[in-house]
Amino acid sequence: MIPNIITLARIALVPVFMVLMGMELRVAALVIFSVASATDFVDGYLARKMGQVTNFGKVMDPLADKLLVLAALIYFVRENTVAVWVVVVVLGREFIISTLRIVAASAGKVLGADLSGKIKTVVQIFGVIAILSPWYRQELWPAVTIYTLSSWIMAFVTVWSGIDYLIRHWPAIKRMD
Repeated sequence: MIPNIITLARIALVPVFMVLMGMELRVAALVIFSVASATDFVDGYLARKMGQVTNFGKVMDPLADKLLVLAALIYFVRENTVAVWVVVVVLGREFIISTLRIVAASAGKVLGADLSGKIKTVVQIFGVIAILSPWYRQELWPAVTIYTLSSWIMAFVTVWSGIDYLIRHWPAIKRMD
């Protein structure tokens, strides 16, 4: 299954990205992150086009996205470009939604991804790319840099998508008791 191999390749690029960030090779890390992020769109497209949507892919594809984005955000905390609370917001949303999906699955229900979650992933990817860019310290307004604005937008969209997910799936969540 080609889409699943692409997903696994994205996961394999996470440590490569982290090594490059650790070596302060930011542009190389940006290239790896961008390539890995692009595979998210490619594997999903191929899975649908080739009729190869699998349970493995349904689980591992979003996990690969989370690993990639969170690896970047954790590194950004280390270098003081993203506040810890942003990572907590992103991680908290992922834990809450993933836990609900696991509980639903154990009850025989599927709580699938929705548009707001896909928007969240795209915003997070572009936010990380903006922070990785050579211009990330550029001031847009007094005391507002590209990295601070990107952090705020990522946090806002992450919270919005989590709330949207909970509202959309609330009837199914209530029936899980």
